[in-house]
Amino acid sequence: MIHPSAIIDADCDIADGVSIGPFSVIGAGVKIGRGTSVASHVVIQGNTAIGEDNRIFQFSSIGEIPQDMKYSGEDTLLRIGDRNIIREYATLHRGTAQDQGITSIGNDNLLMAYTHVAHDCMLKDHIIMSNGSSLAGHVDIGDYAILSGFTLVHQFCSIGAHSFSAMGTAINRDVPPYLLVSGSPATPRGVNSEGLKRKGFDAETVRHIKDAYILLYNSGLKLDEAIEQITELNSPQLAVMVDFLQNSRRSIVR
Repeated sequence: MIHPSAIIDADCDIADGVSIGPFSVIGAGVKIGRGTSVASHVVIQGNTAIGEDNRIFQFSSIGEIPQDMKYSGEDTLLRIGDRNIIREYATLHRGTAQDQGITSIGNDNLLMAYTHVAHDCMLKDHIIMSNGSSLAGHVDIGDYAILSGFTLVHQFCSIGAHSFSAMGTAINRDVPPYLLVSGSPATPRGVNSEGLKRKGFDAETVRHIKDAYILLYNSGLKLDEAIEQITELNSPQLAVMVDFLQNSRRSIVR
């Protein structure tokens, strides 16, 4: 299942059931799990660990050194989970020693064509990055977040679970869970209600999330006061929002 024109370094670990297409290059230190398919003209380099049943399309670049001037050849990592789809011309870079030394992609994510995941980003599960969306370094993204086409995310930003960015959004602050944002710079436009319904959130839970949004953005409360009142709503889903707000690194979108 490995095409004879593929270049495979002797110092890599390729599991049974992996397919590698023509003219792909697999470098030293790469690990690829069972059932993963690598199309033609893919380059995978460095200390890159790829899980099972991933689909990596042609012309993508996986595990290259970071685009960070401070990088000096340190032994850093890229870790990719299971069942991810990585489309054409996507670029995923290893971490840097200035952070935890690892870029991490979870499970069941869809990274569409021309997407970029920079060094030290941490992506959880079921995320969609649409065509041309790009993450600068040290970005965290929660479960089920969706970045529409050509969304740009500033370094050190966090994107909350179940949030949604509209086409061409420029995110330079943290986006709390469940929000819909658009514009340049990103501005909150309400709750991602349709996305929540599609994920099985019931009407009462969505109402609680909308109440939290009002407290956060439309009540005139200070952030600490809004967090206190959101906590008092006593919803498990809102506990995720409270934790996010309390640990925001760049302040939240306004």
